[in-house]
Amino acid sequence: MRIVISEFISLDGVVQAPGGPEEDTDGGFAHGGWSHAFFDPEVMGGAFTDSLGKADALLFGRRTWQTMAAAWPERAGDPFADRMNAIPKYVVTTTLGEPDLTWANTTRVPGGEAVARIRELRGTEGGDLLVMGSPTLVRILLREGLVDELRLMIVPVLLGGGKSIFPDDGALRPLELVSTVTSGTGVQVCTYRPAGHSAS
Repeated sequence: MRIVISEFISLDGVVQAPGGPEEDTDGGFAHGGWSHAFFDPEVMGGAFTDSLGKADALLFGRRTWQTMAAAWPERAGDPFADRMNAIPKYVVTTTLGEPDLTWANTTRVPGGEAVARIRELRGTEGGDLLVMGSPTLVRILLREGLVDELRLMIVPVLLGGGKSIFPDDGALRPLELVSTVTSGTGVQVCTYRPAGHSAS
């Protein structure tokens, strides 16, 4: 399986709380929902539909999983929502137990075993293992060299600080730009792969 990361990201590299004001206020973050004004159903919505269509499973950090689990089940009847609810899901967590996994088809990945378990998943046959949001998890995956593709929706806004997906360990990680498309709202949907990575 390929591990594919899909993120809304500001021009200054922030991925925190693109969806709503209460999504993640850590550090006093006050701009929750910043992506909405720039959302383009055709280009950005199309990118999400394409990513989900190629995915055989979703992988989340705990906070993003909880946000999604609270939102998607009640949207049943919409084709995208039905796919989100039906697809296998993995959540990396040290705090959630099996009884907390109320969103259909969710499997718990214990935090301490996350890298080993995700490495195993990546080594199995299948389509993409898609990660949305989950900045702490994405930072670990990038650091461990487990990301096969980054799909960044680069939003023309500066947020002045907040959570990033990028490791700050001083390592050089060259990427290749595979494709880019610009939405009518000025968002660049850019797909990157680690330099020298095959497109399989």
